Amino acid sequence: MDKNTVTGFVLIGAVLLGFSYLNQPSQEQIEAQMKQDSLRIEKIKADSVAAVKAREINAELARVNDSIRRNDSTTLFFRHLTGEARTVTLRNKNVEVNLSTLGGTPCGVKLLDGFQNYRKETVTLLTKSQMALELRSEKNERIELSRLYFEPVAQSDSSVTMRLYPDADETRHLDLTYTLRGDSYMTDVRLQAHQMAQYLSTSDKSLYIDWQDSCLQQEKGYDFENRYATLTYKEKDDDTDELSQTGSDSKDYESGDPALEWVAFKNQFFSAVLIGHNDFSSYTLQSAMQTKESGILKNYAASLKTKFDPTGRDITTMQFYTGPNNYHLLQDHNELSLSDKDLELENLVNLGWPLFRWINRFFIIYLFDWLTSWGLPMGVVLLLLTILIKIVVYPPTRKSFLSSARMRVLKPKVDELSRKYPNQEDAMKKQQEMMALYKEYGVSPMGGCLPMLIQMPLWIALFNFVPNAIELRGQSFLWADDLSAYDDVINWGFHIPLLGDHLSIFCLLFCVTNIINTVISMRQQKNQMSSEQASQMKMMQYMMYFMPVMFFFMFNDYASGLCYYYFLSGLTSILVMWYLRKTTDDKKLLAQLEAYREAHKNDPKKLTGLAARLEALQKQQEMMRQQQNYKKK
Repeated sequence: MDKNTVTGFVLIGAVLLGFSYLNQPSQEQIEAQMKQDSLRIEKIKADSVAAVKAREINAELARVNDSIRRNDSTTLFFRHLTGEARTVTLRNKNVEVNLSTLGGTPCGVKLLDGFQNYRKETVTLLTKSQMALELRSEKNERIELSRLYFEPVAQSDSSVTMRLYPDADETRHLDLTYTLRGDSYMTDVRLQAHQMAQYLSTSDKSLYIDWQDSCLQQEKGYDFENRYATLTYKEKDDDTDELSQTGSDSKDYESGDPALEWVAFKNQFFSAVLIGHNDFSSYTLQSAMQTKESGILKNYAASLKTKFDPTGRDITTMQFYTGPNNYHLLQDHNELSLSDKDLELENLVNLGWPLFRWINRFFIIYLFDWLTSWGLPMGVVLLLLTILIKIVVYPPTRKSFLSSARMRVLKPKVDELSRKYPNQEDAMKKQQEMMALYKEYGVSPMGGCLPMLIQMPLWIALFNFVPNAIELRGQSFLWADDLSAYDDVINWGFHIPLLGDHLSIFCLLFCVTNIINTVISMRQQKNQMSSEQASQMKMMQYMMYFMPVMFFFMFNDYASGLCYYYFLSGLTSILVMWYLRKTTDDKKLLAQLEAYREAHKNDPKKLTGLAARLEALQKQQEMMRQQQNYKKK
C-alpha cells in the first residue's frame, strides 16, 4: 500500500467522524424522541387491550354462531349465553358443596369433618368433575344447559335456586334447586319448568346427563387403593354391581336391561353418588385405568337419561351423596331418600360375595362395633376381634386336632398294613383294610377338615371387611401410622419388581407365622400317614411352604391392619396348637381307642358322609379289579 492510498483512507475516516459529530441530536431532540416513543408504546398497549376485548367478543359470538351451526336451541336462553362463571357455596358442619353458575352443576365438594388425604390435605371430591345437562326443544333440538350462565335468585347457607329465562317474561323460567339436608352429606336436586311447555319437547320428555370425573388418589398405597376404586351402580329392584376394579371397563344399556337407581364414582373410602328417583332408563358407563404417576386412579364417565316433565307438573328429583363410605352412615342416609325406594347405599362398602357379606353384615360388623364402642386403640380392637373369633372356632378346632391325634396314635397299625401290602397292585386292598381299621377304632379320617371349612369363610370375610373399614383409616398402632395402608418404616425409595419400594413388617410377621403354621400342619399330617403316603405328599409339602413366600409379595402393599390381623390369627393358631398338643396324652388317647374297639367289636361304627362314600368307591373299584383279573384268566 503506497503513501497516497494511506492518506486517502485517513481523509475518508476524518470526513465520516466529522459528519457523525455534526449530525448528533441535541438534548432537546433526544427528549422529544423519547416522549414520542412513550406515546407509541402506550398506543401499542391500548391496541393490545382492544385486541383482547375483540377476541373475547368474537369468542362469545362464536359460541352463539356455534349453537346455530349445530342446529341446537341453546339460543332459546340467549340472554344466558354470556356472563361470568361464579361459584355458589352451600355448607353445613360436615360438607361444603360448590356449584358453578356456568352449567348449574357441582364443581367441588370439600369434607369438613377432619378427613385428610395422604398429603395431609382436606379430602375433596368432584374437583375434576364435568357434568353437562341437556334438554330438548319443541323442535327436538338440543338445549345444552352446560353452556348457559344461571342466575341465582334465592340463596341461603344450605339452599340455592338457579334460574334460566327464555325471554323477557320472567314468569316463564327453568329452575334448578340444590338443598343440603341438615348436617348430612346428601344434597337434593330439583329441576322444574315453569310455563315452558311451548318451548320444550312434548315427545322427548327426558333430561340427558353427561357426567365425567377423575378418581384422585387419596390414600398412601396407590395400588391397594386402586383395587377398591370402582364405578358402582345399583339396578332397579336388584343388587349393586360394579365395573372392573383391575382394568378399564364399560357397560352399555341394552334392550331389556333394568334401569339404574344410582351411579357412584367410588374410591376406597369416599364416593360421589348420583341418585335418580325417576330412575336412569338409558345409560353408558365407562371406567378407564390411569398411570400411577398421574395421581389419578381411574377416569369415570356416565351418560344417563331420566324423566323430565316440560309442563312442570312433575319435578325431576335427584340427589347427590358426597361423603365417606361408612357402613352405618350410609344406612342412615338411606332414610333421606326423596322417594320410597330403599337406596341400599351401604352396598358401597364391599363386604364380599353373598356368603361372606352375610357373615360380615350380621356377625363381624356387630362384633367390631361392640369392641370399638369401648374407645380402645384400633390395634387392640383387632387383637380382641381375633381372640373372640378364635374362641368361636375353638370347639371344632379341638375336635379336628383330636381326630388327627387319633390317627397319629394309630400310625403304627397303619405302618403294619403297609408292610403287609408292599406291592402297588395291592394298594386298593390296603386302603380298604385301612378304612376298616379306622372304622373299628371309631376314627374318621375326614374329621380334620371341619375347622378349615368353618374358619375359611371367616378368614375370607375379614379379608373383605378390614380394607373397607373406614374406622381404621388414619389410625396408628405400633410402627404403623395408618392401619388402612401399608406400613413402610423400612423404605428404600426406589421400586424393586414384585416388592415395591418398602418392606411391610406386619406382612413379614404374617408370612413368618404362616410358615410356622405350615410346618406344624405338615408335621401333624406326616405323623398320621404311612411312610409311603408321606413320600407321596412331598410335592404338596413343597407347595405349602411356597405359599407364604407368595403371600409376602402379594400382601406387602396391602393394608397393615389386614396383615396385622392375619399375623395375630396365625400366632393364636400356633398357641392353640401348642396348648392342645401339650394337654393331649397319646397313651391315654390310645387306651380310649382300644376301649372303644373292645366295646364296639360286635357293632362297629358305621361310616357316614364323605368317608362312607369313599369306602363305597373303594369297594366298587376292588370289584372292578377282580372282574378284570377274572376275564384275563
